[in-house]
Amino acid sequence: MGVRVNFINPFGTPAYNGLISETLTPYLNQGNELVVTNTENVPENCDWWYPKHLVEEELFECVIQAEKDGFDAVIIGCCNDPGVRAARELVDIPVIGPLEAAMQHVSYYGYDYLLVTDHRKSAAYMTDLVKIYGAEQKCRDVRYIDWHITDMIKDLEGVARDALSASEKAREVGGVEAVILACTIISAATEKWLLSNGEYRDPTILNPNTFALKMAESLGLLKQMGAYGISRIGYYEQMTQKRPEEFAEVRERFGRRQRFAK
Repeated sequence: MGVRVNFINPFGTPAYNGLISETLTPYLNQGNELVVTNTENVPENCDWWYPKHLVEEELFECVIQAEKDGFDAVIIGCCNDPGVRAARELVDIPVIGPLEAAMQHVSYYGYDYLLVTDHRKSAAYMTDLVKIYGAEQKCRDVRYIDWHITDMIKDLEGVARDALSASEKAREVGGVEAVILACTIISAATEKWLLSNGEYRDPTILNPNTFALKMAESLGLLKQMGAYGISRIGYYEQMTQKRPEEFAEVRERFGRRQRFAK
């Protein structure tokens, strides 16, 4: 049986779904299924803290529903990896953050690297993520191209050109061996540009979407085979293990979809 992967765009609009599907499907293993969806009734821009937290609440509901719908793995489609760790507490299927996935694979491509992301606020946040993921030794820097997501969709070619230029400059000036394009839409825009124009593909400029997909397929297959199971004895312990009635009450009283329905 093939692996079913749900890529959830967190941005509160279907505007990016086609771009993600178009640029990821060529890398999907034969027999597997990729379904790209998006959050609903949340802000379309989660570049700032307040809307990001609102989006995360809905992401939790989407991840829970994905497991109920029979998906074998979920990708949360933003390189800020919003809500990834909290979502792992809620479901038993693998929950993949694109930035984390890319950073875990980058050593196969080069000794050291840096991130190229969208704008300065995101760069500051990702600097914190580098520390959380324990990658300070190999990740030399976080740079940005000064684009916001709601503007990217209007000029994908411009985003791709800026991303590739920044990546080339990063290796010349920064002296690193690899670059991660640390934004799912920057990565998808660049991938579309390369696929559409037959441009030379530098294999050391890494697309987190691709690595998230490959990790989702691999861990989803292991889950099917009974060889994946997240530890519930500490960090990812579930509330339902100790206080199931309280968890049910919290979901009923405070769950975002329940509140929205009322």
